[in-house]
Amino acid sequence: MRVLVLGGSWFVGRAVVEDATRRGHDITVFNRGVTRAPLPSDVRRIVGDRESEADVRSLARFGPWDAVVDVSGSVPAVVRRSASILADVAERCAFVSTISAYREWPHAPVDEESPVWDADPNADPDTRRWDPDAYGPLKVGCEIACREAFGPQRLLVLRPHVVLGRYEYVGRLPWWLNRMHRGGQVLAPAPDRAIQPVDVRDLAEFVLDRLEHSDGGVYNVAPPADAARYGTMLRACMEATASSAERPVELVWIDENWLVDQGIGQWTELPLWRNAAAPWEMKVDRAHAVGLRCRPLAETVDDTWAWLRNGGRAVDHERFAEHGIAAEKESALIARWHSRPDHGGAMSRPASSGTLD
Repeated sequence: MRVLVLGGSWFVGRAVVEDATRRGHDITVFNRGVTRAPLPSDVRRIVGDRESEADVRSLARFGPWDAVVDVSGSVPAVVRRSASILADVAERCAFVSTISAYREWPHAPVDEESPVWDADPNADPDTRRWDPDAYGPLKVGCEIACREAFGPQRLLVLRPHVVLGRYEYVGRLPWWLNRMHRGGQVLAPAPDRAIQPVDVRDLAEFVLDRLEHSDGGVYNVAPPADAARYGTMLRACMEATASSAERPVELVWIDENWLVDQGIGQWTELPLWRNAAAPWEMKVDRAHAVGLRCRPLAETVDDTWAWLRNGGRAVDHERFAEHGIAAEKESALIARWHSRPDHGGAMSRPASSGTLD
């Protein structure tokens, strides 16, 4: 296939490019060239800004392509303009959306038929800064824009849950790995809560598999809901960093409701933790029925740590700094937890305790 990737230098786009190259596809990458990330030597890189109609029209002259993979679209009006131009030179489109498209998430289980946010395919906010409240509706607007340009039969929409792995720019898993590497008492919530992050490589493979099968429609992309637990992830982070940890690790398991009462920033101060009814109840039967394969979470953790230890670093991104609890605050919360009048130690388990699966 001849594949055009909008983005392609970092995280999901980078994984798509690397996997597509291994498969022998002819790859063109279109981005601003800001990160200057190295790409395989046989990948054609075209520098341009998708916000510029002139740049996108210039890009279209390098077509045609069998597929365009849009991993960077987040502004509906911008996506609509580029999709309408590229629909004439690309046979199919794969748009990478998000679980945040669902109006009921994280308060109820979601499948591909769950209601999504009302959205405008012409929306163009005044700012390009990250807004968690606007993110879901804007992504739905982008989906609509792609559907109007390509039609439902030529459009593949992927709605992944949280994506983890090397080249991550948000910083969730890197924060936990670096925290375990620092050692000492680690504040740890919800060991038994199910968790469904998808490895970036598995998402990339699924996108390309579906394009090679000329598939369309909407797919939720994540492991099954019972594949791993929060405690599994934290223990995997501890084990991955054990040989180089500055101090031994003690996981201090603290009640979720108590943490909420303390005003902890859910999803940010303790990355990937949210005390909601269904933050990790995404139905993924449709994708697994057509071949989605998800590797064990421990493999994602190990691979990300190896990347970090070998000089990998996150690209500068405004969302990176919002993740992770300050060391002083973490220590104070652990002390406060232990000083409760009813403290019995039941929620605190040493690092040597059994595997939490």
